[in-house]
Amino acid sequence: MSNPVFSNSAIFGEPRRGRTTTIQPSPYQAAGTGTAASAGMDAASLEQMYGAPTATTRDTMRMTYDDVIIKTAGLLALLVAVAAVTWYVAPGLFFVGMIVGLVLGLINAFKKEPSPVLIVAYTIAQGVFLGGISYLFQNLTVDGTATGTAEPIVLQAVLATFATFGAALALYASGKVRVTPKFTRFLMISMVGYLLFSLLNFGLSFFVASAGFGPLRNGWIGIAVGLFAVGLATMSLIVDFDSIKRGVQQGVPVRYAWSAAFGLIVTLVWLYLEILRILAILRND
Repeated sequence: MSNPVFSNSAIFGEPRRGRTTTIQPSPYQAAGTGTAASAGMDAASLEQMYGAPTATTRDTMRMTYDDVIIKTAGLLALLVAVAAVTWYVAPGLFFVGMIVGLVLGLINAFKKEPSPVLIVAYTIAQGVFLGGISYLFQNLTVDGTATGTAEPIVLQAVLATFATFGAALALYASGKVRVTPKFTRFLMISMVGYLLFSLLNFGLSFFVASAGFGPLRNGWIGIAVGLFAVGLATMSLIVDFDSIKRGVQQGVPVRYAWSAAFGLIVTLVWLYLEILRILAILRND
């Protein structure tokens, strides 16, 4: 898997040879399984059980798509609100948000059990980072005329991010794009290569002058690399959807909806940053 939030999870990860995943039943499930066989229930009791209303996913405390949607929407709203406040109040704090977000992201990604508090804290830190970095990128497009106007690249990046998310979801839901072992393998190899390229670009930025994107991300090369990264982020979204679908089908506990929402936020932040960088490069050329 590509997203460590899902790939390192024994709940969402694909079954591997030699590894079994045990999902603890909810109290509702435990009360209704094994009891009739071990204790001799009479016909009246069995008839009453069969006549009872069918248990819903809420009764069994299993994760549903609605749980994931609600938590993802809540985290997105918090992210946008914090980013907006940071933009107008203290955009210079973006570096602090980046460091704190990176640390909390790693903790949440490798934590076995989801922590809503840490996930919310990560979202706030990312909001601070995105608000500041968006303000910085927006100012890179300010023209040299007396008006000093700037291109609305932040709004364009936000709209493009949601449009890409919707397209990826539609493609996955239609069945036209399937997550196969070859698909996952290509994504993993490509992401490792992109990570190494990004680290090299970051290192060279200390020694080679650039326009703020690193010496390997200027001009048409930077745009080509950015488009490739957007493709990887889109593929990662599709893998995230597949992981969530597998979690719902397996009946994982409802608390893991926090992990699913967190994983989607991580990918969406990456996608937004790549689109924003492409737009900034285009406006500077």
